[in-house]
Amino acid sequence: MVSLTTPVCDFGWKAPDFSLPGVDGKVWTPADATGPNGLLVMFICNHCPYVKAIRPRLVRDLAKLKQHGIHAIAIMSNDPTDYAEDSFDNMKEVAAEFGFPFPYVIDETQAVAKAYGAVCTPDFFGFNRNFELQYRGRFDESRKDTAPEGVRRDLFEAMREIAATQRGPAEQVPSMGCSIKWKAS
Repeated sequence: MVSLTTPVCDFGWKAPDFSLPGVDGKVWTPADATGPNGLLVMFICNHCPYVKAIRPRLVRDLAKLKQHGIHAIAIMSNDPTDYAEDSFDNMKEVAAEFGFPFPYVIDETQAVAKAYGAVCTPDFFGFNRNFELQYRGRFDESRKDTAPEGVRRDLFEAMREIAATQRGPAEQVPSMGCSIKWKAS
């Protein structure tokens, strides 16, 4: 498992469009998933210890962000060939088990991950209502283990700021996680 960090936020970069099947049986686009104040596009998977360490808090924070007009969509772009835990059927199970308050979709061709420049799981892209990138940072101090209660909620605070001002914070700490599991070419 290779650990990577995300690049610095490219403020104003426009969200690429996509149309991906969700575990709920619907096909989702950014326009379908967005809230009145913005959209969080996140690349996650089921097997990654960095994602597992934040899942309960992620569900909590994204449910609260809906109250601020920020909605989210989670994209699983890993090749499940070597990671059966990331299969579509297992995605359905994880979404149900944790009560994901956001669509969980699969990027089977990995074209969306490439279009976004996603490098790891989790990788967060926080957009304002005009689909302009305002946040590309970490969830919180968690790594492979959950950070202690009471740490700064980087993602939550940044997205709440975007909801209020349509601008993200100037200072952002990169996300860290497992590399995207790319298909053999």
